Amino acid sequence: MDNSQIKKADLTKMKSVALSVLGGAVICFFLGHYYKIGWLKAFSEAAMVGGIADWFAVVALFKHPLGIPIPHTALIPNNKDAIGQNLGTFVSDEFLIKEKLEIKLDEFDFATKVTNWLIEEKNAVTISSLVVENVIPGVLKTIDDANVKKFIQQQFEIKLKQLNFGEWIAIGLESLSKDDKQAQLITNVLTILAAELEANKMEIREKVKSATPWYTLGVADKKIADGVFNGLYEFLDMAKQPDSSIRKKINLYVLNFIEELKNSPDMQQKITTIIIEFTQKEEVQDYIGSVWQELKKAVLTDLEKGEESEIKLNLTNMIRDFGSNIQNDAVMTTKINNFIKVDLLGVLLRNKKAIGNLIATSVQSWDKKEIADKLELEVGKDLQFIRINGTVVGGIVGIVIYFVEQLM
Repeated sequence: MDNSQIKKADLTKMKSVALSVLGGAVICFFLGHYYKIGWLKAFSEAAMVGGIADWFAVVALFKHPLGIPIPHTALIPNNKDAIGQNLGTFVSDEFLIKEKLEIKLDEFDFATKVTNWLIEEKNAVTISSLVVENVIPGVLKTIDDANVKKFIQQQFEIKLKQLNFGEWIAIGLESLSKDDKQAQLITNVLTILAAELEANKMEIREKVKSATPWYTLGVADKKIADGVFNGLYEFLDMAKQPDSSIRKKINLYVLNFIEELKNSPDMQQKITTIIIEFTQKEEVQDYIGSVWQELKKAVLTDLEKGEESEIKLNLTNMIRDFGSNIQNDAVMTTKINNFIKVDLLGVLLRNKKAIGNLIATSVQSWDKKEIADKLELEVGKDLQFIRINGTVVGGIVGIVIYFVEQLM
């Protein structure tokens, strides 16, 4: 049962109790007349009068008694507009006052109450469940994948243009030269070149053969090819020697290249342009755009795990940690409370008239029967005690009058 159903049940029960008390008075009336008991007759007559009179008064607040349109009955429905206006004025004039609001806001301690609520496991889980079950899937469904892909590609290109790749490369190469790793790197490159030369020996010979005149009948092909190979091998071997003239020229070239890359904006721009042009190739752009699809797929796959979702677990922990961190930070707690106090107080005071009008128009917009039923549901249970008290007190007064008459 919801709250309104419970209130209806309680109201019906109290009405039955009040009616039963009145019914008891009626029974006493017949017994008193039948057995000619004077004091019982006096008690029951006065009790019935008091009970019926108070029943009339209570019912007249909300409706016409027995459906008869007696003047000055159904007071609440017939005066709902005035009630709404007076209620709105009362709230805005008596409650929305700066001094009273400041006291209440100081007592409320918004930051502590909110953080206490957030650090409870069940509350954090409730928020994270709402986010992962409704917010995230809803957002992912409404997003246009093509627009996201285009946005990622544009942002990637913008960020690349802001980076100075030439300077980065120069710094990296310079650090290699300072750590003597440059020499090892050059040696490794030369070794790889020698290995590639050996691996492609037959292909090079075919290239030489196809380039020589036909009338040599292939006699010179082998000598030319061997000469090329021997010359390249000798060059690479010399270059591998740290003290060779070729190696010194390579080292000098690398150092000059690093220096130019560090100090030449044109060279740096050329490097950056080369990298950006590479990233603008269709294959690279497709890969960059696919990042969103992979991310989206990963998120949806994780959300399908329900309670085991990493996103949900992390979000729950993040919410609890947020509440705990705020709660342990006295400065932040004070700032939040002051912010709420100043802003909320300002909003309430600036709009106190509008709030009053809102209450008034809300009440005035209700149906007459609706407002009567709402108010009776809230206070009708307590009003039934008026009927019970009227019956009992009336009976007591009747007995008092009876004995006074007997004494006189």
